[in-house]
Order: sequence, then C-alpha cells, then structure tokens
Amino acid sequence: MALSSSTMVTPLVKHEIVKKRTKKFKRFHSDRFMRVGESWRKPKGIDNRVRRRFKGTIPMPKIGYGSNAKTRHLLPNGFKKFLVSNVKELDLLLMHNRVFAAEIAHNVSARKRLAIRERAQQLNVKLTNGNSRLRKEESE
Repeated sequence: MALSSSTMVTPLVKHEIVKKRTKKFKRFHSDRFMRVGESWRKPKGIDNRVRRRFKGTIPMPKIGYGSNAKTRHLLPNGFKKFLVSNVKELDLLLMHNRVFAAEIAHNVSARKRLAIRERAQQLNVKLTNGNSRLRKEESE
C-alpha cells in the first residue's frame, strides 16, 4: 500500500521556517498566585509595570513577534495543513497537492480513514496522519 520514495509528493517550495520567539507568553503574576492561570491576558491596571513596559518585566505579545507571511502556518515538512473529514473534501486538494497536506479529523471512523487513505494515494496527496487507527492485521 505504501508509496515508493520516488513518487512521494514534495512541497512546491521549501522555505526555512524562522520563529522569532518559541517560548509562550506567560500571564503576569501566574507564578505568584495559584488562582491566576498561565495563559496570556493583557494587564489592564493603571499602575501595572508590565503594561507600562518597565525594564526587567516580562515581555508582552506584540505584532513584531509575528511570523513571516511566507512561512506562517507551515508544517516542518513544508506543507500547510488541511483538515479532511471525508473523501469528497479530499478531492479539493487535487490541484493543490504540492501546497497542502491533508490531515484526517479525529472523529473519522477507521473504515472511512481507509477510504480516505486510498483516495489520497490516487490523488498523490500527502496525509499527515495516514497510519492512525489502522488494525495490525491490515498494516502487515
């Protein structure tokens, strides 16, 4: 069932992905109080030193941390992700198989996954999770 390495689909252009920041922005005082979660919230207080951008305080998210538009939403393999729930949605990638890679949605049954996987091989579309939820007898 597996495709040989000579017919594997490759991305149209492979850009080097550069992240300006890989660490998460933590919420101010989330390390100090249990009731304050780590997910980012903008400080709104009138005297808040993070909002006023004092030296030595944690950084706030701003537009300058954004990714390059050419590499935004790219997977490490050079494709963009396209969520697929059935075979009909996979047919949309017929002309875009060098830009998008299909990912089967989490709530798709094993039987439909098999049909999607076979159709993806016919269309030469890359599947990011093509081997998921396969029985051992079928894969051997």
